[in-house]
Amino acid sequence: MKKSILAVVALLTLSFASCKKEYKCECQKTRTGSSTTVSTADGDYTFKDTRARAESRCNDQETTGSDAFGNYSRDCEIR
Repeated sequence: MKKSILAVVALLTLSFASCKKEYKCECQKTRTGSSTTVSTADGDYTFKDTRARAESRCNDQETTGSDAFGNYSRDCEIR
């Protein structure tokens, strides 16, 4: 009987450890022009997932490139 109870407790503990929760991903875009550098907020995302998966999805939002305003980088992180 004790082994059955321990097995149930262990399964419940593991299921709570991998629960999906809401994680907020905040992104910031930094533009570098010929003489200035400007950083602005560039979107918030909410992921309902495990922390590892939410961090991966948040990192997928990051980009770098250039456009008519100059070079930019978009950095995102879980908060």
